Amino acid sequence: MSLRLFVEELRSRGLVESITRVLGRDLEPTRYMLDADKRGATLLFRVEGWSSEIVSGVVNTREKLYRALHARGDEEAYMKLLNALEKPSKPGYTGFPEYLKRVGDDVTRLPFIKFYRGDGGRYLTSSIYIACIEGVCNASIHRTMLVGRRELVARIVPRHLYYIHRRYAERGLETPVAIVVGVHPAVMLAAASSPPFGVFEIEVAASMLPDLKVALTPRYGIPVPIPAAVIIEGRITRQRVREGPFTDLTNTYDRVREEPLIKVDSIYVSDELFHVVLPGGNEHMYLQGFPREALIWRAVRSVVPRVHKVRLTRGGGRWLHAVVSIDKLSDGDPKVVGMAAFAAHPSLKAVVVVDSDVDPDDPVDVEWAVATRFQASRDLVVIARARCSSLDPSSEDGICDKVLIDATAPLKDRDRFRKVIEGI
Repeated sequence: MSLRLFVEELRSRGLVESITRVLGRDLEPTRYMLDADKRGATLLFRVEGWSSEIVSGVVNTREKLYRALHARGDEEAYMKLLNALEKPSKPGYTGFPEYLKRVGDDVTRLPFIKFYRGDGGRYLTSSIYIACIEGVCNASIHRTMLVGRRELVARIVPRHLYYIHRRYAERGLETPVAIVVGVHPAVMLAAASSPPFGVFEIEVAASMLPDLKVALTPRYGIPVPIPAAVIIEGRITRQRVREGPFTDLTNTYDRVREEPLIKVDSIYVSDELFHVVLPGGNEHMYLQGFPREALIWRAVRSVVPRVHKVRLTRGGGRWLHAVVSIDKLSDGDPKVVGMAAFAAHPSLKAVVVVDSDVDPDDPVDVEWAVATRFQASRDLVVIARARCSSLDPSSEDGICDKVLIDATAPLKDRDRFRKVIEGI
C-alpha cells in the first residue's frame, strides 16, 4: 500500500483536512500543522515552488498508527511490530519505476520547510536514509537540513548509519546513500525501530506489508521501498558542517553539531504524497516512541503475569517518561517492572508503576495513584548518573538520574486503597 492510498482511507473516515491556498516555506505551514495536530487531524497542503500535495499528521493518533498496522489494539500492534523485527521478510524486487522521474540534482526545488524561528535552516523531517556495506543494509530516519543546491546535512546519531559511514571513511571513501521521502507509515515505523545491525528495516516493513516492493537505485544500486514520493541519491562525505539548532521531541532546541556534509547526485520524484513530520508533534512522538513502547511491553511482560497498559507519556515526549499498569503478585514486583523498563529503553528517565485500576492514559488518574499509594521512603528508587537521553536538556551529555516510582497499593489491606466509583 502507498502513502497516498493510506491517506485516502483516512479521508474516507473524515480524518483528513485540506488547505486550498499555497503556503510559504518558512513558519507558515507550522501554524496549520500545530492546529491540526491538536485536533488529531491529518493535513493536506501545498507550499510555494512544489506542485504536489504535502501531508502531515499521518499517524498523529494511536488509532491511526494501529490502522497502519492493521491492528485492533495495543497488544496486537506490539506483536505485529515485534514479530516483524524477529522475522523480517524479503520484499519482492521490481525495476526502478518509470514514474519516478529524474529532475536533476538541485535539492532547493524540494519542499524543505523552516518550522520554528530558532531552527538552523529549512528541513526535511521524514527522510529515510538507506546505506549498505558488505551486503548489510540499514534504513533509519534522520532530520535533513538544506545547505546548498546540491548539499545537505543530517543529524546522524551514533548508531548504525554512523557505523557504516565510519567504515567507509576509514577506507578513505564516501558513503553512497539513498534518501527516501513519502512512504507508507509502516515503512516509517520500521525505519524508526532500530533492530540489531544486520536486520534490514525495509525487510521488517515487508513483514508487516506483504505487498511491499523494493527497487535498486540507478546510480548506486541501493534497495529502496516502492512507491515513494522522492528518492535522492548522494554521498555522505568526510567533510563536516554545522547542523541545527532543531526542535526535537521535548519541544526544546537540540544543539548545533558538526555533522557530515552530504553531496547530492540525483533526485527522482513522483506524484506520490510528500510527507512532512511536525517536529515535536504527536506523529514525531509516535513514530519514534512506539517501537520503544513495544520493547518495554515485551520486557515487562516477562517479569509479571499481566501487563494492562504501557504508555510513553506525552509530557515526556513519548520518550523520557513511562507509566506501566500491572497486576502484581508480590509487593516487590513494581521495582522489577521498573528495572525491566529501564533496560528495554535506556533513554527512559522516569517510570511510574500503577495497578490495573489506574489508567496510564489519564494523567489525573496517575497523579491520584501517586498521591494515595506512594511513600517516598519505601516506594522511590533513584539511580544516579545513568545513561539516558541527550534530548533531555537537563542531562549532562546523556547522563542523568533515573527515578522509579511504585504507585501500587500494597497487597495487604487493599480495601484501604480502593478507588470509590460513584454509583457502583
